[in-house]
Amino acid sequence: QVQLVESGGDLVQAGGSLRLSCAASGSTFSIVTMGWYRQAPGKQREFVAAITTGGSTKYTDSVKGRFTISRDNAKNTVYLRMNSLKPEDTAVYYCNADMSAYYSPTYGSRAYWGQGTQVTVSS
Repeated sequence: QVQLVESGGDLVQAGGSLRLSCAASGSTFSIVTMGWYRQAPGKQREFVAAITTGGSTKYTDSVKGRFTISRDNAKNTVYLRMNSLKPEDTAVYYCNADMSAYYSPTYGSRAYWGQGTQVTVSS
C-alpha cells in the first residue's frame, strides 16, 4: 500500500555530511510517522530518527546534535541531514513509514520499509 524509495547514500570521509531522502507513494494519507533505521553488518537494525506529521521528532542518543530529520508533507518526503559523520555511522539506512505516532503503543504494528541506501564513512 505504501512504497518508500531512499536515496543519497554514498562513501564519505569522517567529518563529512550527507543528506538522505525518502519519497513515499501509494496510500500516503495513512502515514503518521516517517523515520530512519540503520543496520550495520552483523548487527541488529536500530532506530535512528523519526518525525510525525505534526512535527514531533525523536533521535537515538548516538546521533543527537549531528543528525536532523525533516519532512515535506506536500511532497511526501522525509530527509535525514547527517553532519560530522563517524565510521560508526556506516550502515544501510532504511526509510520507515508507520500508521501510528512513534509515541503510540501501536507503533510498529503497521509499518512499511524502503529498500535501503548504503552509507559508508571512512576514517
